[in-house]
Amino acid sequence: MKVIIVGGVAGGASCAARLRRLDEKAEILMVERGPYVSYANCGLPYHVGGSIEKESSLLVATEQTFRVQFAIDCRTRCEVTGISSKQKTVELKNHGTGEVTAEKYDKLVLSPGAAPIRPPLPGIDLPGIFSVRTVPDARSIREWLVRGAADLSGMNSHTGFQAPTKPKRAVVVGGGFIGLEMVENLVHRGLEVTLIEKLGQVMPPLDPEMARLVERYIVKHGVRLELDDGLAGFQQSADGSLEVLTSSGNRHPADIVILAIGVRPETTLAKMAGIEIGQRGGIRVDEHMRTSDPDIFAVGDAVEVRDFVTGQWTLIPLAGPANRQGRIAADVIAGRDSRFRGTQGTSICKIFEGVIAQTGASEKVLVRLGDKDFEKIYLFPNSHAGYYPGAKMLAIKVLFRKSDGRLLGAQVLGEEGVDKRIDSFAMAIQMGCTVYDLEEAELGYAPPFGSAKDPVNFAGMIAANVLRGDMPLCHWNSVENGFLLDVRNPPELAKESVPGALNIPLPQLRARLGELPRDRDIFVFCRSAQRSYFATRILLQNGYKARNISGSMLSRSMLGVA
Repeated sequence: MKVIIVGGVAGGASCAARLRRLDEKAEILMVERGPYVSYANCGLPYHVGGSIEKESSLLVATEQTFRVQFAIDCRTRCEVTGISSKQKTVELKNHGTGEVTAEKYDKLVLSPGAAPIRPPLPGIDLPGIFSVRTVPDARSIREWLVRGAADLSGMNSHTGFQAPTKPKRAVVVGGGFIGLEMVENLVHRGLEVTLIEKLGQVMPPLDPEMARLVERYIVKHGVRLELDDGLAGFQQSADGSLEVLTSSGNRHPADIVILAIGVRPETTLAKMAGIEIGQRGGIRVDEHMRTSDPDIFAVGDAVEVRDFVTGQWTLIPLAGPANRQGRIAADVIAGRDSRFRGTQGTSICKIFEGVIAQTGASEKVLVRLGDKDFEKIYLFPNSHAGYYPGAKMLAIKVLFRKSDGRLLGAQVLGEEGVDKRIDSFAMAIQMGCTVYDLEEAELGYAPPFGSAKDPVNFAGMIAANVLRGDMPLCHWNSVENGFLLDVRNPPELAKESVPGALNIPLPQLRARLGELPRDRDIFVFCRSAQRSYFATRILLQNGYKARNISGSMLSRSMLGVA
């Protein structure tokens, strides 16, 4: 059996190595049009920033590794220029020699990835405008930053302008993962950074109120943030610097521009082979990673897969799913019945000292799908035991089914312990767990690492209280014209108060119940919703109609309630 794998990064490399481990006799040819295979493109922003100093550290394996260790015919700078699915051949062009050859296959695996979006705008090809996808991309950015544009031989000779030395101002276009990572790393290099995002929020997968926390964090670190403003073009000044033009008419000066607008699936090869392209623009595959042609498989950022939670077709360009898909394709080619469960979009991003992570469905996705069988909670626990020094507050949003408590999604922001919590939520979703399971989850505890009731347990307990009727819940958008009860202490009100709310501090509540109406819903809040939960229990057991406002003042701040 001869297997040709097109693309030597993430999915393709994983497929090749796995297939060799399963089948020592298979003839495996892996081709990669770039100069490297199996490199860590997720680390490129940190290489630009200097956290990963050596470029070689990004190379997980080399062409030689695949040849010697795995007995795989690995060819870099080798591009597929044609595919005949009828004849089961691929046409290969060696960019080093210019030679064009044809190779037959029994099975073909496409792992072409996704290309950075580079819109055809005026000035898009001016010097100093970069995308971030490959090791050479990162190398070019580092050279531009470290050596200064004027020192780069011939790069600006065709313009007649003198480029600036040592760039001081950067504009990053796009507020997704790569954009935010580039923002952080450019700030670390001492540049003044402006971030431009066409949407009304950064991190599009997040719900808006969680994105607000991220936005406050990056602004706190000196980044100029421009939301709701699209890219219109670029101009070059007489001194060689750039101007970034936006749809609103703003002009942002820059010595370097990073385009992180997003990626688009590479489907040219799929179209050559005549295989199906899905509605989202990616290669359509089944759970075995097989395309509409039974002898052609596809994996990685170029494919459409099912969302694990919603069941909808989706594009989620992440390295973890790509590697798993590569393994599954290899298993199936080797005769095993492996299946891809779908992608739930588990992701995490470092933003200066902070971390933002998410998994599963967001509220806005559920609303867009018309799903009404869900509830949400906000909680703000400490990252570890409060009595142990250094505990940091986490902001957590959890979504779950009202009907059966099944966990649907979670978003977590904080400076410590975000990774372990999002991984717990992600595994729970993967296993079909409910919030009742979160209540009972036995998680590692010692004062420096967590609490006896971990934030994941707390999330389950709060959600279960809601579903059992122990804590009727409401949110700030549903309390208009209601009776608001603030159970905080007076000094807290001096810092922030809610107009029209009656303040009865929690310790005084039992003695002052007569001040409250029995014929109206009472919406109770405090700072984080813990004291207001206690108050809600007191009111319910005394015959009052009470609801706890989820997240209380902390969620009010996130939601931007006036």
